[in-house]
Amino acid sequence: MKKVIFIALSVLMTSCNKKEGCTNPEATNYDSSAKKDNGSCIFLNITSNPGAGVIFDGYNYPTIELGNGQEWMAENLQTTTYANGDPIPNVTNNNQWQSLTAGAWSHYNNDSLNENPYGKLYNWYVVSDSRNVCPTGWHVPNDEEWTKLTDYLGYIAVAGGKMKSTGTQYWESPNTDATNESGFSGQPGGYRSIDGTFYGFGNFGQWWSSTELDITSNEVWVRYLIYNSAVVSNNFYKKKSGNSIRCLKD
Repeated sequence: MKKVIFIALSVLMTSCNKKEGCTNPEATNYDSSAKKDNGSCIFLNITSNPGAGVIFDGYNYPTIELGNGQEWMAENLQTTTYANGDPIPNVTNNNQWQSLTAGAWSHYNNDSLNENPYGKLYNWYVVSDSRNVCPTGWHVPNDEEWTKLTDYLGYIAVAGGKMKSTGTQYWESPNTDATNESGFSGQPGGYRSIDGTFYGFGNFGQWWSSTELDITSNEVWVRYLIYNSAVVSNNFYKKKSGNSIRCLKD
């Protein structure tokens, strides 16, 4: 069982330039009575404290409680089972991966040494399965819940730096503006494409949402962080892709 020590964070955020000023901010966590001469918003304190953690499939996940009322896992999911104990298949063969219409997982490059700290890569059929890939009382966040997180951290232009683990032990240099002020501790676990090949290890991390692009689409909204930017990007990926998962408390 992994022992994790957290340090409570309460960080006064720097200003974030907004063309429209604080009367119509792009983020919700701001001080409407305080603005710089150029009209840029001054954001309020971010609070990030250790949660109680959660044990799932034999692993003790650390959690963080943010001042916006959310509690997130602070590591990527590693489970091989759904919440009811049913197994999730490990699919290593590329041909099998691209033909899947049910849940599956893999390690990056099918190498179990990548389990820590990157976790597993799951296709979206795992996310949509009614048996729940997260522990009971937790869920895969929808697109709005991801937005609530990034808004709280000062909007997408700067939130990524506050979500990335620091240094270049895992991230490629320069790991731009990485402070991990949120405690999210995002790792660059890469992803698995719909044809089964792997990309991006060390360069970016991608996390599923539970929100489909539209009801007729085969695509789903994903958040990702990248080594050379502080931005949190919001894009959509095919359901057969493999991405990391973070769980959010109900």
